[in-house]
Amino acid sequence: MSAVTEIPTAARSAAQVTELSQRPRTPRGGAGTFISARAASRVKTGFRRGANVLTTTMLVVAVFAFLFLAVGPRALGYQTSTMLTGSMSPLIHAGDVVVTVPTAVGEIVVGDVITYLIPVENHRVETHRVTQIITNADGTTAVRTKGDANNGVDPWTATLNGATVDRHVLTVPYVGQVIRTLRQPVVLNTLMYGAPAVLVIGLLASIWRKDPEPAVSG
Repeated sequence: MSAVTEIPTAARSAAQVTELSQRPRTPRGGAGTFISARAASRVKTGFRRGANVLTTTMLVVAVFAFLFLAVGPRALGYQTSTMLTGSMSPLIHAGDVVVTVPTAVGEIVVGDVITYLIPVENHRVETHRVTQIITNADGTTAVRTKGDANNGVDPWTATLNGATVDRHVLTVPYVGQVIRTLRQPVVLNTLMYGAPAVLVIGLLASIWRKDPEPAVSG
């Protein structure tokens, strides 16, 4: 028969105390500090990603607007103008950008929306729908127009001088209002001087906040 040796109670207690004293101790508050650091790191990473996405989106929109408003008319031949009133709503609202293409006067038909200079007052640019086409005695073409939201036709007959007239092909909502706002002196100066300053400050801040590289011991 094998003998079973029983460790005395005193010796067993001493061994347990020794084992507990040798276990690594977690500093008080260490776990909470670690979790807080991880949470702060995640928030900072999320903020940086959000800022990068916002910056990229704004850059893409700015490039698209430049191509659409500055390069497109020269390269593709279309014209853009901002609708100032609601006389053509609901097709075109005030603040929308009207896109037109030069069209031969002989191809204009009743129902087309054209952009032209009115023959009265200050000869402003108007965008209205053609309601009547008239051939003058000298062979030129004149039109009567009306705004879709107006009760009656315009009180003038406009002769279309030249071989072409701008015909509406597309409406870009709200962009005209944004352009008008950006052209305000206060907004324009803020963007010209404030935006570069913000970018520089943000770049410097991102450099200063980078964690230093850990030193490698030889």
